[in-house]
Amino acid sequence: MATTRPSAIDDILAEHAGLEQQMSDPALHNDPATARRVGKRFAELAPIMATHTKLQAARDDLAAARELAADDSSFAAEIPELEAQVEELDATLTDLLAPRDPHDGDDVVLEVKSGEGGEESALFASDLARMYVRYAERRGWKVEILDATISDLGGYKEATISIKSRDAVRDGVWSRLKFEGGVHRVQRVPVTESQGRVHTSAAGVLIYPEPEEVAQVKIDETDLRIDVYRSSGKGGQGVNTTDSAVRITHLPTNIVVTCQNERSQLQNKARAMQVLAARLQALAEDQADAEAAAGRASQIRTVDRSERIRTYNFPENRIADHRIGFKAHNLDAVLDGEMDALLDALGTADREARLAAE
Repeated sequence: MATTRPSAIDDILAEHAGLEQQMSDPALHNDPATARRVGKRFAELAPIMATHTKLQAARDDLAAARELAADDSSFAAEIPELEAQVEELDATLTDLLAPRDPHDGDDVVLEVKSGEGGEESALFASDLARMYVRYAERRGWKVEILDATISDLGGYKEATISIKSRDAVRDGVWSRLKFEGGVHRVQRVPVTESQGRVHTSAAGVLIYPEPEEVAQVKIDETDLRIDVYRSSGKGGQGVNTTDSAVRITHLPTNIVVTCQNERSQLQNKARAMQVLAARLQALAEDQADAEAAAGRASQIRTVDRSERIRTYNFPENRIADHRIGFKAHNLDAVLDGEMDALLDALGTADREARLAAE
């Protein structure tokens, strides 16, 4: 029987109460970005809160039934059903409290690239792209082809696709498609094959959360060392007689900004702070880009036939995911966007791994 750790649910209850208080404050809506973030998190906690409420009620009912059964054996018949209900709800709550991918509610950018196999690989890449587009359409997601390079036979040498959910809390795109990154192998008779021989080729898929705009940099004054000194060079009368130049050092990053062109120390400090904010913003964006690039690079080292996460065998109408041992003989349906059984299996394996890690 699963047992929810009290500290985990206590933390959620406290967070939920805090969010409720925030949402009741009219001032929250003066900041749309914060309001969206609070509302999204509040909605994410709703299934946990609902399950916790049901579990508490079931436990109370079970305790009452046991107490009544002690005096009247006719109530004992209710106990096994209530025990089963408590166990099921407790297992559900434990699963809901398992560590979650923080990007699960995010939209995604998906790239499909042809690999070894020439035109056949490009045609397979276009099949994969169509599979994801069809799946997205089935779920009511918004799809946009951002860029595509077409091969001579109409396949994709590469394509970049944006997929956005209309309800990230209910079905974040990343939560469903995050396992698709890697090398996909196809076995079939190419359209360019005149003798009917089965060939093997591959295409690669890169997928990553669509980055949100980097939030405006907030500078903590305690992170700054501000030095003033006498300006040098041209600047008019008094430029060398007052300590108006300003040097600001951002201690966490060791970024140094100086300004001495304004007439007063106050003006120089204000201008230097603007420059520092711009440099910190650029640094944050560079770091975000580097993290995204690292995530993409880990998905595909080389798009060849040896490193593959999945095989699409056309002669046998079979699809096999090699990471979890999943096999099914409905390849035609999967390529038409019926991916839920496959993605559910990958999601279940991931949740089990997270629970085991806990």
